[in-house]
Amino acid sequence: MVKVCVTGIGLISALGGSLEDSWQNLLAGKSGIRLHQPFPELKPLPLGLISQQPSELTMLTQIVVASALQDAGLVTPLADCAVVIGSSRSYQASWEKLARLMYEDAENFPVSDLGNWLDILPHINAIAAARQIGASGIVLAPMAACATGIWSIAQAALLIQTGQCQRAIAGAVEAPITPLTLAGFQQMGALAKTGAYPFDLHREGLVLGEGAAVFVLESAELAKQRQAKVYGEILGFGLTNDAYHSNSPQPEGKSAIASIKQCLERSCLSPSDIDYIHAHGTATQLNDQMESMVIQRLFPQRVAVSSTKGSTGHTLGASGALGVAFSLMALKHQILPPCVGLQQSEFDLDIVTAARLSKIRQVLCLSFGFGGQNAAIALAKS
Repeated sequence: MVKVCVTGIGLISALGGSLEDSWQNLLAGKSGIRLHQPFPELKPLPLGLISQQPSELTMLTQIVVASALQDAGLVTPLADCAVVIGSSRSYQASWEKLARLMYEDAENFPVSDLGNWLDILPHINAIAAARQIGASGIVLAPMAACATGIWSIAQAALLIQTGQCQRAIAGAVEAPITPLTLAGFQQMGALAKTGAYPFDLHREGLVLGEGAAVFVLESAELAKQRQAKVYGEILGFGLTNDAYHSNSPQPEGKSAIASIKQCLERSCLSPSDIDYIHAHGTATQLNDQMESMVIQRLFPQRVAVSSTKGSTGHTLGASGALGVAFSLMALKHQILPPCVGLQQSEFDLDIVTAARLSKIRQVLCLSFGFGGQNAAIALAKS
């Protein structure tokens, strides 16, 4: 099987405008979560905004794609580069604005005001990224709730492993701070009132955040040929679905366990080979409970665990991509990132509460999305 390496990373989050800024702030135990009121009709809420107002999807994509290429030492056009850019919400903010305009004066709303609505279809962001880098090959736009980021990276890795291309740009972008998204999560009772505290005994729920992470993936042969720096290797992945409920995870975590076992088997690893788990860790009651149970069952050796959502907020479809970026930085610097926001753990896990040096060879990054979408990806130090 063709080895797949990560040679470039572009990242932007509430923690910082670049990968390095976000990483350093994460290690310092900082959080980008603040109290905001972006919409006057909704009460102030803790949110992980990149700036003072909600960001725009296209802008975030352009920034991280350009950053990833620069980091990898590549220049456009890249005609033979595959593009796999996912998003859970995609252009929902644009559709909400359009709907508001239409319903404010439905009778007199001119059709010309619709503009080119084709430019805000869910998959167009991936196509826009392909145009940005001059790519004319495969373009995919995965959408799998909060598992989107890992799914995107996994699909890109598979394209390289099966010889369909030698290089791909992959990841996920999310600009989810919209009135409908906030109102929906609030109606479900899933939103925190003060902050995100993954795995904490007094956790309140999730905090929505904006963010994006995009990676340059290359075959090991191509990376070696151009003497590219390598963050790490993608060993394997596992993707399953609960087929259980629209927003609650299957209580026994059967499909979540299956996705991790699938990932380990494809990666030729055993549970004892994993040195660190970047958990999904949303700080909701049900997710943290299910995920902790799964980790305890599969990793009795008490592997180091942390979630970075207490720092960045929950970036929905992009959360797994951010997790992979932080996991690769952990491999590069041999530092375990902390679970910011945790004061008193409810679970018997080795949760990293402050950044610490550690020998890290293989890591596992997990995502569990609404609708029971489960994703796991294994990464290794090159």
